[in-house]
Amino acid sequence: MPRAKDHMPVIIMGGLLIIYGLIVKTGALLPTMKYLSTHKSMDLQVMLSLIVGGLALAGAIINSVKEPGNSDFDRFFLQPIGGIVLILVMAMAIRWYLEPLVKIMSKSLVPILGFKIYKVLNLNYVVLGILSGVVLTNSYGIPKFAEAGVKCARFVLKMGVIMLGARYSFAELAKLGVYSVWLIGFFVLGTVFMVLWLGNLFKQPKSMTGVLSAGMGVCGVSATVAVAPVVKAKSTEMAYTIGTILSFGIICMFLFPTIGKLAGMSPVQFGAWAGTGILNSAQVAAAALAFNAVDIETLKVAEIFNITRVLFLPIIVLVLATWFGKESGQTLSFKSVVIDKFPLFIIGFLILFAMSSTGLFSPPSHYKGKYIDVSYNDRTQVTSEEWETLSAAKAAGEFSGLNPAQMEAVNDLIEQHQIAGNYADRNNKEEFDKVGRARMTQLEGVLAAVKAKTITLSADVKSAIKHAVKQVHKKSKTVVTLTDFMIWFFAFGLIGLGMQITKKSITQAGGWPIVMGVISGTTKAALSFFVVLWLVKDVVLN
Repeated sequence: MPRAKDHMPVIIMGGLLIIYGLIVKTGALLPTMKYLSTHKSMDLQVMLSLIVGGLALAGAIINSVKEPGNSDFDRFFLQPIGGIVLILVMAMAIRWYLEPLVKIMSKSLVPILGFKIYKVLNLNYVVLGILSGVVLTNSYGIPKFAEAGVKCARFVLKMGVIMLGARYSFAELAKLGVYSVWLIGFFVLGTVFMVLWLGNLFKQPKSMTGVLSAGMGVCGVSATVAVAPVVKAKSTEMAYTIGTILSFGIICMFLFPTIGKLAGMSPVQFGAWAGTGILNSAQVAAAALAFNAVDIETLKVAEIFNITRVLFLPIIVLVLATWFGKESGQTLSFKSVVIDKFPLFIIGFLILFAMSSTGLFSPPSHYKGKYIDVSYNDRTQVTSEEWETLSAAKAAGEFSGLNPAQMEAVNDLIEQHQIAGNYADRNNKEEFDKVGRARMTQLEGVLAAVKAKTITLSADVKSAIKHAVKQVHKKSKTVVTLTDFMIWFFAFGLIGLGMQITKKSITQAGGWPIVMGVISGTTKAALSFFVVLWLVKDVVLN
């Protein structure tokens, strides 16, 4: 007979979620949410808390009175409901409280450290989710009522990978330049094959080697998550890969700017090197700004190379699917790799990637749902108060520290009340867009110079320019929605995977992943340094 007390933890969690949702709905927590900068998710918090709480109560009550069975309803809802609710509660706590608190504490340490530690260590919901799962399973242990639900983690993680496909577009490659595509292609594939070779040399498991090769070769955490199911990587192997990537990236973030300065690299050359050699996006940005905070040229080049690397992910998935199939002793053909054996969730990723590339979700040139719109319209104008602030600042000579190109962009902003091309050229869309984007870049350079304290502008003037730039940076609502789903799928999946990382599995893995990561990462950083100095000139952005 079912025992009600076995399901009491789920009943308690469900009840607390409903109470929390009702409290949030009253607005009682609004001051706290504003402090944490989570007030925009207030409606989501209410809805998610009430829905999950209701499902928890319903599932627990049914389990309390019903004999255990093996129907689809039992296997897909009643049995895993306890673990699903536990992981969702942890995910909510991380997304709405722990992650914001880490950011706040990190910002408070900037005067002491000189940088935001949560960005350097990548302490976002991904890493915090894995760590919380590891802490739980190695301290209290996975509660019995949650065991079946924790096994859902990999399936949910695959759903997140599918959503990831909507954030990228092949059209981005057309704007990246020949050098970035060839350089990144060479180093991505080269690093992947090098790690595969090292794995064979050090006799490491194929799953460990495969997931590490993607993480070190492509784009860090995203590649690790996407490739892990393809090569059947264990949770510990994913954790080692992510840890290796972040640790190596931290070292690079501090070494790269120093080496770049000593070598006399130009801003463009350093941006190309950082975007090629450093894996984590936040660390790429930090290194680029450390090298050159006066304008955004270095950062822009670094992000271009970083984007190029991300767009190689589908190719690497195909390569590793083929490699893993061959290593497993399968007879491979195009049909067996792409049609019969290729994971369905990666096919889902590629379908969304293709749909995104056709412009179905956003303009085809978007990246992560973001795109630039410098069209001349009322919606992108600065306010009358901001226009008066800019005009007064110009009359008072406040912009005297700007270079001629930046000053011209400010004059155009004042004259046209917004960032756009020349009004007379509005019928020539290509020229109009080119001029508008160039002005936006100059204004972003003004903001970067203010941040670097090479020029001084009043807070109101800075705010007006920042708002004007923000107006032309658009986000696709569809991609934002799909990204929200992806974030929650990843949060759930990675907490569940963290729960499967035990002390025993960590000690069994040894230190070989770190050795392989350091060898491959150092080789890529060194070779890309010389190749960039040889090939990359200041025309990459043209």
